Amino acid sequence: MLFTRRKLQLLGALTVLLLGGQQAQAIQLDLNNDKSIKSAARTCADNMMTYYKGNLSGMPQGLLPDPYYWWEAGAMFGQMIEYWYLTGDETYNDVVTQGMLAQVGPDNDYMPPNQTKTEGNDDQVFWAYAAMSAAELKYPDPPAKSPSWLALAQAVFNLQVSRWDTEHCGGGLRWQIFSFNKGYDYKNSISNAGFFQLSARLARYTGNQTYADWADKSYAWMVASPLFTDKYEVFDGAQIENNCTIAVRLQWTYNVGAMLMGAANMYNYTNGNSTWKTRVDGLLKGTDPFFPTQYGGKIMVEIACEPQVTCNYDQPSFKAYLSRWMAATTQLVPYTYDTVFNKLSASAQGAAGQCSGGPNGNNCGRFWYQKQFDGKLGVGEEMSALSIIQNQLISKVDPPVTAKQGGTSKGDPSAGSQGDNPVAAADPNANKKITTGDKAGAGILTALVLASLVGGTAWISFL
Repeated sequence: MLFTRRKLQLLGALTVLLLGGQQAQAIQLDLNNDKSIKSAARTCADNMMTYYKGNLSGMPQGLLPDPYYWWEAGAMFGQMIEYWYLTGDETYNDVVTQGMLAQVGPDNDYMPPNQTKTEGNDDQVFWAYAAMSAAELKYPDPPAKSPSWLALAQAVFNLQVSRWDTEHCGGGLRWQIFSFNKGYDYKNSISNAGFFQLSARLARYTGNQTYADWADKSYAWMVASPLFTDKYEVFDGAQIENNCTIAVRLQWTYNVGAMLMGAANMYNYTNGNSTWKTRVDGLLKGTDPFFPTQYGGKIMVEIACEPQVTCNYDQPSFKAYLSRWMAATTQLVPYTYDTVFNKLSASAQGAAGQCSGGPNGNNCGRFWYQKQFDGKLGVGEEMSALSIIQNQLISKVDPPVTAKQGGTSKGDPSAGSQGDNPVAAADPNANKKITTGDKAGAGILTALVLASLVGGTAWISFL
């Protein structure tokens, strides 16, 4: 797999040489003109969706092609649900609904047999985010015989509750779900921040205190761990072998973003509780490192890999999530609007300026602080540009609904209660012996992350 990815990187470099140098006009973005914002967002959406082939005859539905992992397809569909919500454009709704339902799995919990062998808690929660957004934003409900959006999110919540590990590190979720995967002995922030966010969003939507209790519990675990500092820095993860006492001190946009979105939902759920206000304010301050002063202090940068030019295929999408969650915070915590958009508006202009190259002449690059197209092409680059641009419309749409205030998605509190089946996960047919290659699977990524304990961020360049 690594060799294949390396070849793809070389091909990508050739594409840049052949196409990236063309003198193309950047997407024109006027932040004072809704039509301009929608037009720019449509261009980014179109370019991103060209990577998805699941709507073509004979192609698997709900999956992005190699080298993209399963989780990023869920993240992409989530962005497209938000695209519909923010722009009103229904063009891709059927494709998105089809893809979302194609990966629910036989138990309607986003544990599909084609992925469970290598699926992590963080992978699963991104599909739950998309389902939760569909419920909150009143995205069209799925067909009558399909699981509801809310029930899908509840199923993921219930499964992850069953995985809460009190035997090691005082709680928290492991990165990987099953013990045969590398990374099972690692507790990472995005899995735990993701669970916190999902719990908080379910609490707000349903009004059920059980979800709020888990939000409180998971937030408290993060704060007590070395993954979270009093400066509201959120580090990557820690290993169980040292009782999670030593953090891998990489900072990614989506970790602090996931915590911010959860805190904003809890602030809203508790009607402005002062404790959650303090946390929202702190986490907003915790985003500051991702707007470095050397680039003007208002342009979002993935600081762990962009300056070093070491981002892999996953990481260029991370800015999409921080963009979305910062924008959504302004709906749930309205006093934050000016602070947030002081940065997001400048970042949107920077992102649009990078959408000036590639085969279409308006494909989006990665380095928003550069005026010249950087030649970086991919799903993540398009998704991040789409998110930061379309969320400039956040003040023009209604806030997320709840079950009692406008919501139509019907829940199933018992969804996902069947628990995990490691035998079926390792082999859906329960007939095949698990091989060494199977155990590695997508754990290659996890292994390389764990290698960063010794080698810093150098591992990233090999993906």
